[in-house]
Amino acid sequence: MAKAEEGLWYQCQRCTNCCQWEGDVVLEEGEVEVIADYLGIPLYEFVKDYTRLRENRLGLSLIDKSGTTECIMLDGRNCRLQEVKPVQCAGFPNRWNFPNWREVCEATPIVCEPEV
Repeated sequence: MAKAEEGLWYQCQRCTNCCQWEGDVVLEEGEVEVIADYLGIPLYEFVKDYTRLRENRLGLSLIDKSGTTECIMLDGRNCRLQEVKPVQCAGFPNRWNFPNWREVCEATPIVCEPEV
C-alpha cells in the first residue's frame, strides 16, 4: 500500500467514495468495544450484527451492506462512526492508499511546511 506524496496532506471531503469500495475494514484491538459503546449497543450484539471474522481469522472486520460493497456504517453520505471511526478509515489516504486512488477520492491536497 502506498502512502500519500511527501509534502502533501490530503484533507478528506467526506465524499464517501472510499466507504463504497470493495475491501476490508479491519477493526483493530479495542475498536470493537469503543464502537459498540458509541452506538449504545451491547458488545455481543455489535459483533453479531455488524462484523465478520477476517479471512485470515486474526480479527474482525465490518461487514458490507447486503448485496453491495458499501460499508454497513455508511448512512447516505454520512459515516455513523465519524467520531470513532476505525484507524484504517481515519488513515486513508495519508497513511495508506492504493494505485489510482485519486481517480475516485475527492480529498483535497494541502501543501505541508517542512519541519525544521
